[in-house]
Amino acid sequence: MNTATAAFSELGSVVSVRGGIVDIRFENRVPPIHSLLRTGQQGKIVIEVLSQLDGHNVRGIALTPTQGLARGMPVTDTHGPLMVPVGNATLSRVFDVFGNPIDRQPAPINVEWRSVHHSSPPLARRSTKSEIFETGIKIIDVLMPLERGGKAGLLGGAGVGKTILLTEMIHNVAGQHEGVSIFCGIGERCREGEELYRDMKAAGVLENMVMVFGQMNEPPGARFRVGHAALTMAEYFRDDEHRDVLLLVDNIFRFIQAGMEVSGLMGQMPSRLGYQPTMSTELAQLEERIANTDTGAITSIQAVYVPADDFTDPAAVHAFSHLSASIVLSRKRASEGLYPAIDPLQSNSKMATPGVTGERHYRIAQEIRRTLAQYAELKDIIAMLGLEQLSPEDRNVVARARRLERFFTQPFFTTEQFTGIKGKLVSLKDALDGCERILQDEFKDVPERALYMIGTVDEVKITKVRVKPQPGLNPGPKPDSEVSIMHEST
Repeated sequence: MNTATAAFSELGSVVSVRGGIVDIRFENRVPPIHSLLRTGQQGKIVIEVLSQLDGHNVRGIALTPTQGLARGMPVTDTHGPLMVPVGNATLSRVFDVFGNPIDRQPAPINVEWRSVHHSSPPLARRSTKSEIFETGIKIIDVLMPLERGGKAGLLGGAGVGKTILLTEMIHNVAGQHEGVSIFCGIGERCREGEELYRDMKAAGVLENMVMVFGQMNEPPGARFRVGHAALTMAEYFRDDEHRDVLLLVDNIFRFIQAGMEVSGLMGQMPSRLGYQPTMSTELAQLEERIANTDTGAITSIQAVYVPADDFTDPAAVHAFSHLSASIVLSRKRASEGLYPAIDPLQSNSKMATPGVTGERHYRIAQEIRRTLAQYAELKDIIAMLGLEQLSPEDRNVVARARRLERFFTQPFFTTEQFTGIKGKLVSLKDALDGCERILQDEFKDVPERALYMIGTVDEVKITKVRVKPQPGLNPGPKPDSEVSIMHEST
């Protein structure tokens, strides 16, 4: 009798259903905030408690579709929050927000289940060192170095190489740093998820990777919590395994958007431009868990969609306030074949200071930016009047800048099957040496195409032999670099 009474006391009943918001009445014990409730056939409809309305009623957000839910239906309290599996058995697997595998393979065994709700690491546990996180990609390591345990934003539209860049970073981290990569798809399309899974498998990086998806067709509650689920998995590898973790989030704007939908459904008064009044708090609770501690680091690279290219939009402003580096992908550079298509003048990093990178690195990076900025200013003159009208100094600047642009291209491991060119991983030291030698005009007599799609600058000598003009052919009065510049301007 006592057991039956206790079981009955755990049951509630649905009072009202408004879209994804469900009000539930409990006669005796009201479940705490973040408790998981189950209802519907076989308990398939999952609801998370967001607020306690009074001594008997709670309001929750459905994490699954609410089709078939009706007033009066019984609701069971699971006496716990949303849980996800953590452990080495999760590697090379794909999960949804509940920790269920969605890769058509059996559920992993030997895993521990943990709550997705954690506080950020206390300041006493945080590492105070500012360390560079090497990616092996020349343009990023030289001009916009990433912070170990920091957050980098990746701004780019469709078709500019965003996914390829993310895949390459995963490959380099898995191969060089012996780290773990976790991909979190917030509001991803099923096509994007399937393509990414296939690309990762082909590139051979799936063994050290976990993928978590909250797809675009899922309710806002699931999209809102999938970031916390992925972070919980990342925290296990950082705190228990003492490994460095690369967390890739695509797209952080969709997390804010899901929070906005939840807030609207809950009946909260929106703030400016329709965003939820708790946006900064919700974003901070997620972002502040990404940190480097005395045991390991979670380094995050996040795709950031900027609505209507308006950088004053509240979502963009709050997202940028958490980032330590911004990497801007340019469609113009992609159309010129300069991959990775990163715009070096619009991208920046808070780590690019003499105190962190060192005097030599800072000096070379500033000189590169100055050279590329001068070239950008001279492009209009070259287009209108031609290269011959420039002063000898300006011609040298143009030649230097074009060689730098080509040196910053790099063959990727993840694109070997498409390009036929073997991927190259370049250390920061080799990248800086190459840039410094180009700035000192060491390669002014080398055709600029010899610097295209190479690894270290020492490979130029081999290429230089290959591109020698054949005997008996007149190479023309202009050097190869000037000919190509004139061709581009016309």
